[in-house]
Amino acid sequence: MIENVSKQKELERVVLVSVKTPDVTVQQVNEYLDELAFLAETAGAEPIKRFTQNLSMADSRTFVGSGKLQEIIDFMKIHEVETIIFDDELTPSQLRNLERELKCLVLDRTNLILDIFARRARTAHAKTQVELAQYQYLLPRLTRMWTHLERQRGGIGMRGPGEKEIETDRRIIRDKIAKLKEELKKIDRQMMTQRQNRGKLVRVALVGYTNVGKSTLMNVLSKSEVFAENKLFATLDTTVRKVVIENIPFLLADTVGFIRKLPHHLVESFKSTLDEVREADVLMHVVDVSHPGFEQQIEVVNRTLAEIDKREKPSILVFNKVDAYSYIPKEEDDLTPKTKANFSLDEMKQTWMGQQDKCVFISAKNKVNFIEFKKMAYDEVKKIHTQRFPFNDYLYDSYSEDEIID
Repeated sequence: MIENVSKQKELERVVLVSVKTPDVTVQQVNEYLDELAFLAETAGAEPIKRFTQNLSMADSRTFVGSGKLQEIIDFMKIHEVETIIFDDELTPSQLRNLERELKCLVLDRTNLILDIFARRARTAHAKTQVELAQYQYLLPRLTRMWTHLERQRGGIGMRGPGEKEIETDRRIIRDKIAKLKEELKKIDRQMMTQRQNRGKLVRVALVGYTNVGKSTLMNVLSKSEVFAENKLFATLDTTVRKVVIENIPFLLADTVGFIRKLPHHLVESFKSTLDEVREADVLMHVVDVSHPGFEQQIEVVNRTLAEIDKREKPSILVFNKVDAYSYIPKEEDDLTPKTKANFSLDEMKQTWMGQQDKCVFISAKNKVNFIEFKKMAYDEVKKIHTQRFPFNDYLYDSYSEDEIID
């Protein structure tokens, strides 16, 4: 299983690097780097410098150009920084070349996300899923990664599957991957049986970008204490609770959050966890309306959902964190065009957001506008419930109010 090496007493200082291509705006690059910094902080690091370079495409050899690379090398030497993180998945050759030039630990976005998942995994199921994703990531980078494991160094990116001896035989890794896949198949069958045993109650799944408040919303609706924290990927394991609104019972599932460039290995290994989304009757798409890039986050979630399940499902767009929403009012003599940053929340509601059929603005933390939200949820669940149980609306008598289904 995954071994956590010794923790460092001080935060690991890191440098962040991104390439701006013509199809990405400066604002988007800054938002992506903000997210990468948040990922690094979640992994226990302290970003101290950001480097960005304008290129038509990332350099095939070292991701950035030679001039920018030398600038990075000089900065890291002066400030004694030993870890650098790139905001894209690097190829095995780019990793080798960068390590040769920088002489430090080089991580990419995928490796960083895998590291966070390794930290967050609590159950045997989640740990197995993360371990499989790690091995699939390691396979083409085998020589490099085993060299790092030999150093027995702590810090982010070092929570790979540990071994007592350095292994260079790819066949051994493939055998491990095959074994983990078999283990996950058994777990998948067990979880499928659990879902079947839940009966025909309507299933609602909370979906959305990571750190938008899904777990907080789950806690408020189900009166439970699902772990919630202002960090990315606070929730890995799907948690299911029974909720009753008025006289209608349903099952509410809190799922793992999505993120831009979510590693394909993770999507594949978390198949059984994402089955809760596939088998849901209703989706609650939770959005952090206070985030400046929430529209791009919506697109990321919608694309990921389309990959998971092609079927159209009833959904509610829940704009959360209205209490944290802020904007910059325009001065009366300011003749420049109004941007999204200048819209008040009421003005935002008059845009495409408020024109959605099933859309509600709330604060899960402070229970703002919760009556309207619960009414909307009730109406959607009732449509399916009455079709499924046309002659009996009280099938929840055998369930306890605080029932927990994991």
